[in-house]
Amino acid sequence: MNAVVEPIESLRQESRDDDEINLLEYWRILRERQWWVIGTAFAVVFLTLVFTLLATPIYRAGSTLQIERDTMKIVEFEGLQPTESPMDRDFYQTQYELLKSRSLARRVIQDLRLVANKEFEKDMAKVDETLADKANGQAVAASARQQAREAALIEIVLESLSIEPVRNSRLVRVNFDSADPALAARVANAYAEGFIASNLERRFDASSYAKKYLEERLAQLKGKLEDSEKDLVAFSEAERIVSVGDDKPSLDAQNLSDLNAALAAAQGARIKAEATWAQASAGNGMGLPQVVANLLIQKLREQRSTLLAEYQNNLGTYKADYPNMVQLKNQIDEADRQINVEVGNIRDAVRSEYQAALAQETLLRERITGLKGDVLDLQSRSIQYNILRREAETNRQLYDAVMQRYKEIGVAGGVGANNISVIDRAIAPEKANSPRKLLNLAVGMLLGGFLGVLLAFLMHHLDNTVHDAKALEAITGLPVLGAIPRLEQGVTPAQAAGDLRSAFAEAYRSVRTALQFATVHGLPRSLLITSASPAEGKSTTAHELARNIAQLGKSVVLIDADLRNPSVHKVTGLSSALGLSNLLAGASKLGDVLQHLPHDKLSVITSGPLPPNPPELLAGTALSDLLAQLREQFDMVILDGPPVLGLADAPLLANQAEATVLVAAADDTRNDCLKTAQQRLKAARARLLGAVLTRFDLKRQGAGYGYTYYAYGGSSD
Repeated sequence: MNAVVEPIESLRQESRDDDEINLLEYWRILRERQWWVIGTAFAVVFLTLVFTLLATPIYRAGSTLQIERDTMKIVEFEGLQPTESPMDRDFYQTQYELLKSRSLARRVIQDLRLVANKEFEKDMAKVDETLADKANGQAVAASARQQAREAALIEIVLESLSIEPVRNSRLVRVNFDSADPALAARVANAYAEGFIASNLERRFDASSYAKKYLEERLAQLKGKLEDSEKDLVAFSEAERIVSVGDDKPSLDAQNLSDLNAALAAAQGARIKAEATWAQASAGNGMGLPQVVANLLIQKLREQRSTLLAEYQNNLGTYKADYPNMVQLKNQIDEADRQINVEVGNIRDAVRSEYQAALAQETLLRERITGLKGDVLDLQSRSIQYNILRREAETNRQLYDAVMQRYKEIGVAGGVGANNISVIDRAIAPEKANSPRKLLNLAVGMLLGGFLGVLLAFLMHHLDNTVHDAKALEAITGLPVLGAIPRLEQGVTPAQAAGDLRSAFAEAYRSVRTALQFATVHGLPRSLLITSASPAEGKSTTAHELARNIAQLGKSVVLIDADLRNPSVHKVTGLSSALGLSNLLAGASKLGDVLQHLPHDKLSVITSGPLPPNPPELLAGTALSDLLAQLREQFDMVILDGPPVLGLADAPLLANQAEATVLVAAADDTRNDCLKTAQQRLKAARARLLGAVLTRFDLKRQGAGYGYTYYAYGGSSD
C-alpha cells in the first residue's frame, strides 16, 4: 500500500511545483536579458523626452458653473415647475452632454468668429484643400465652403473641450485647451455664457410655444362655450324652464318642497287638535287645559265655592226654603250655569280648531298632488336641459382653466429666471497644462520598463536554444555530466586548462568524475563525443576529457573521427598526413598513425587525408576491428565524432562505441536540433550516457553549478 501511495504523493508534489510561480526563474530571465530591458527603457524614455521637448505647450483655461436642478421660484404656479428630485443624476448628465453638444460649439465658434482665428489657419487650409480635391477643379460655393470649415472647426473645438464635474457638488468646470492662453480663456468664458444663453432661449421658446398653443385652444373653447350656452337658452325658452340658479331646484320643485313642509306642520296641528277634541268629547270638559287655564271659569268656580260654603253653614240654622237660603241656592245655580256656558264655549272652540286643521291638511294634500304632476313633467323635460347645462358648465370650466394657465405662463415666461450661473470666469493661464515633463518621463520610464520586461519574456519564449543544464536535461532527458563555463575574451582553452584551479578545468574534471561512475566497470572503454550541429565545442571536450583521464594514469587514445572537418590536429598541433582514414582504408597500420603527446599516457590518431566517402569507410568492419585492437592496448578510446544532423557518420560511430556523450552549446544549440539528434542516435542503438553543456555563462546565469569558487586567473584563499 505504501509503495502505491508514495508515487501518487510524488506526482501531486510535482504538479504543485509546476503550478507555482517560479520567481527565481523570472529573475534569471530578466538578468539574462537585462541589457534588452535597460535599452528598451532608455529608448522609450529618450523618445518621451524628445516628444515632450518638441511638443507645443498647451494651456488650459476653465470657467466654473453652478447648475441648480430647479430655478429660483420668483413666480411659482402648481404644475409649472418640475417636480423631480434635485439629486436626479439624469438631469446633470443631460447638462454635461448639452455642454458637449455640437450646437453649443457652433454658437461659440460664431460668437468668437473662430473660423477666421489665426490659431486655426492650418486646419482651415486643410479643409480648403480637401474641398478642392473633391471638387476636381470646379468652384466651391461660398456657403458650402463655410459649412465645411465650420463643421471641421466644431470637431477641433470639441476635441479641445473637457467637462469636469466637481464631485459631491453642483459645480462643473468647463475647460478648453489651446496653444494660445488668451484664446483658451475666451473660449471657456464663451462656452459658459453661451450655455446660459441657450438655456434661457430654450425656456423662452418653450414658453412661447405654450402660449401660442393655448391661444389656439382658447379660441376653440370660446366658440364651444358660446354654442353650448346658446343651445341651453334656446331650449329653456322652448320648454319654458325657468332656472333660479345653478345647483338649485325649479320653482315648482321649490313650491312642492314648501308645501310638503306646510303639510307636515298641518298634520301636526291636526293631530294635536284632534287629540284635544277627543279629550273634550269624552267628559264634561272640565279637565281640558283651556278650561283649567280660563280665568273667568276659575273666578266663577271660586264664587260658587264661596256661596256653597256659606249655604252649608246657614243650612244648620235655616231651612232650605228660607228666603236667604233660596237666594244662596239661586246664586250657586247661576254660577254653575255660567261655568257650563263657558266650558261649552271652550269645547266649541276646540272642535272648530280641529275642523280647521283637518280642512287645512286636506287642502294641502290636494295642492301637493297637483304639484307632483307638474314637477314630474318638468323633470322629464329637464333631462335634455341638464345635459345642455352640464356641457355649458364643462366648456366654461375648460375655458377658465386654459385662460388661467395662459396668464400663468405669460407671467412666468416674462420673469426669465435661470438655474445656471457663472461662479468663476476663466483667466489666461501662465503655465502650460501639457506636456508635463516629469509626469511624461515617469510614464515613459514605467512604460519603457514594462516594454523591456515584456520584450525580455517574449525573446525568452521565442528563443529555441538551450540556456542552462536544467533546460538541457529537460529537453533530452539525459543526465547533465557537467556545464563548461564560457571563456573570457582572448582566453584560449589551452590557457584555461593550464590553470588547474580555473572554473574551466574544474568543469572538465567534474565531467571526468561523472564518467567514472557511468558504467558498472567505471570509465567506458570507448566513448564517442558528438553534438547536434557543428562548432558546439565537442572537439575541445574530447581533447580535455582525454587529457584529464590520462592524468589519472589511464592510457588514453584520442581519435579524430570527423572525416569531414577535423580539428584535433589543430588543437594538439600534430600532423594530419596519416590518420584514421588511412587505417580504415587499409593503407597504413596502427603504429604508423599513432602519435604521442608529451603526456606519457595520451596518444592521438588524427583524421588523416579527407576521404570522398566517409560513411563507406565507417560502415565497414574496419572500424569495429580498430576499436577492438585499441581497447586491448589502451584503457580508454575517445572518439571526436562529427555532428549528428545532416550526416550519417555520427550514428555509425555511436553504434560501434560503448558509450556516447552529446555536447550542446549554451545559447546556441536549438532544442529541436537536440531532440532530432537524440532520436537519430537512439535509432542507431547508441548508448547515451549523458550530455555536456558548453559555453555556459556563469556571470549571466548566476551561481549554482559549482564553478564559481575558482576563477581563471584568480588566486585562492
